[in-house]
Amino acid sequence: MQLDLDQAPPPPPPLLLLLLLLILTASIPHASRAPSFDYADALDKSILFYEQQRSGELPEDQRATWRGDSALTDGQDVNVDLVGGYYDAGNNVKFGFPGAFTTTMLAWSVIETGLELDSLGELGYAKEAVRWGADYIAKTYSAPNVLWAQVGDAQADHACWERPEDMDTPRTAYRIDAAHPGSDLAGESAAALAASSIVFQITDPGYSSELLAKAQDIFRFADAYRGKYSDSLGGVVTPYYNSFSGYEDELLWAAAWLYKASRDEQYLSYLIENGAGFGGTTGTYYTATWDNKLAGVQVLESQLFFSGRSDLEGYKTQADNFVCSVLPGNPKSTATITPGGLLYVQEASNMQYVTSAAFLFFTYAKYLEDASQTVSCGDVQVSPDELNAFAKQQVDYILGNNPRNSSYMIGFGRNFPQRVHHRASSMPSIEDHPAKIGCQEGFQYLQASSPNPNPIVGGVVGGPDSSDQYSDDREAFTQSEPSTYINAGLVGALATLAGQTL
Repeated sequence: MQLDLDQAPPPPPPLLLLLLLLILTASIPHASRAPSFDYADALDKSILFYEQQRSGELPEDQRATWRGDSALTDGQDVNVDLVGGYYDAGNNVKFGFPGAFTTTMLAWSVIETGLELDSLGELGYAKEAVRWGADYIAKTYSAPNVLWAQVGDAQADHACWERPEDMDTPRTAYRIDAAHPGSDLAGESAAALAASSIVFQITDPGYSSELLAKAQDIFRFADAYRGKYSDSLGGVVTPYYNSFSGYEDELLWAAAWLYKASRDEQYLSYLIENGAGFGGTTGTYYTATWDNKLAGVQVLESQLFFSGRSDLEGYKTQADNFVCSVLPGNPKSTATITPGGLLYVQEASNMQYVTSAAFLFFTYAKYLEDASQTVSCGDVQVSPDELNAFAKQQVDYILGNNPRNSSYMIGFGRNFPQRVHHRASSMPSIEDHPAKIGCQEGFQYLQASSPNPNPIVGGVVGGPDSSDQYSDDREAFTQSEPSTYINAGLVGALATLAGQTL
């Protein structure tokens, strides 16, 4: 019997239609049924997090009103103004090394996704987050060959549970100089100021020029007096932010950003001459963190290679190797992926590796797409779309598409961490409890089972273990502590995803 194409067949009965729908739904892979997230809302919260981490005198337009002024005498012990900057995580110390990396990554996020941030109404907030970090870093280079590395006695701080507004632990300032070098810290500080100068080139050219000039001075110091800052400062920073990877990656990172900001050929020559010896064209790592910047250098320089600089091919090759090492399902993959699909490096603040990798994947995918290129992972060709898909999967995991159906961003979604390892967040605000809460008295809030009274909205916690299990416990700090450097890469990743929905 021939079907009459001019006459539509009668609709199936409702029960049959329902059965067909169930069959089709069951055949769709899990990944394609992933929930849809409000990336714009997550982006807004991820930037708001930085206002809650501010140290110093807070501005009138501060949105996180539960926080107050703090650490207003920083630097007085050394007659230098060191007020401002960010507390790195749930403590009240200003660690320069992760702080500078945070600023660099925030600036890169603005550079890569400025149009999206602007369309979403977030560009002003993102630039203020960059400026808050850059202003402080500029202060830390107080004299030629003198860079202040840290403010606050970390051991004394960790022995107390105090709000920033109540701090009475020593605010000792520690420095590096020609006799006590720290090329890693100085290199990262130079990178942060150079990247930040690009952010303000058009809207505030005078400020941009000041940042770039200081970045160039700091780089000269970093390169002339070589050494690891954790060797020079010893126990002051080693238990917290030891420079495991050495300082060579930061020197390349700084040179890369200085070239991008200034177009001065001396920095490009530096990258070419030192690429092999410093690991830029020879080393492959599946992480990008406050300690190791090689993957960031490699992705950044690949853009120049695609624009015609064939002498940077080694960086592009290693950028490919970075992608292959992280991306599952190819013969070069070496990274560990949890059963739920999360990139896993270690239990302590694992989300820092996830967010940085997601941002680098999105960024490299854009560079590849603009150049009509793919990545060869052995005999497997990887397209920019596949990089984007992996990066999106990692962000979606953070926002709730995971075995626990839990968001790991505080304040996002209906199920997120309640007992976060964060002093200010876990204690009543000075508005609600104006009286001072002392060092030892504060530990009752660390040990309490109740939710944090001041959710530190937008912060991403350290995250689950290798089996996707998470303990919502303040004292399990490796999992429950948020940090500025976890969010730094996430801002650009969320801006990318939110921009796709415009």
